[in-house]
Amino acid sequence: MSTLDLFRLDGRTVVVTGASSGLGEGFARALAGVGANLVLAARREDRLAALADTLRASGAKVDTVVADVSSPEDCARVAATAVESQGRIDVLVNNAGLGHVGGALKETPERFRRIVDVNLNGVFWMAQACAPRMVEGSSIVNVASVLGLIAPRFPQAGYAASKAGVIGLTRDLAGEWSQRRGIRVNALCPGYFDSEMTADGREVLATMVADHSMLGRFGTQAELDAALLFLASPASSYVTGTTLTVDGGLAAY
Repeated sequence: MSTLDLFRLDGRTVVVTGASSGLGEGFARALAGVGANLVLAARREDRLAALADTLRASGAKVDTVVADVSSPEDCARVAATAVESQGRIDVLVNNAGLGHVGGALKETPERFRRIVDVNLNGVFWMAQACAPRMVEGSSIVNVASVLGLIAPRFPQAGYAASKAGVIGLTRDLAGEWSQRRGIRVNALCPGYFDSEMTADGREVLATMVADHSMLGRFGTQAELDAALLFLASPASSYVTGTTLTVDGGLAAY
């Protein structure tokens, strides 16, 4: 097997949450491109269906599940659907997430809880639902954020706290499951990329990134896809419990 072949996922089933738009949609396209069979989960049925149709047209096997990852019952249903329709789960990409910019003193309990429920609790519920169905050599990739590592330059306490929690959860699950179950668990920490989440404040964020990162620009979907494929595939078979930061040097600036 060549080094490039290690990045292939032919015949393997990958579950992707938050797949209806943004980075998740890009991840789904990249995973299909290396041969993966997909189970895509998100709340927006119309967006999921449109993406699934596009990927099927290119030859991918795709199932969709309308689900909210803050619901343990929905997460269990996603995992069950993957096994029932495709017979296995090889990779879980925990990508679903919410964000909000605003001062901590003005944050409402409902909004803070909702962000943590989706960004952190949803990662745990999905991992808990999928792990018993995953075989040795499987991989879980938890999408965290560079804001789980550094102080945000714009106030967003719920988002930062939830993403820091994902990094801690990743280390714990890796310690529990890597040797005992043969499931590698890693976190992917994006910096700033063009996505639905960054669209509203794109100009202000671009100025901040230009001033405070080593590369001075937003990342591209392809640059993040490459990191995801590394963590998801056998190319990273000796990597677990780690955090891969893809942020153009923002955290190290």
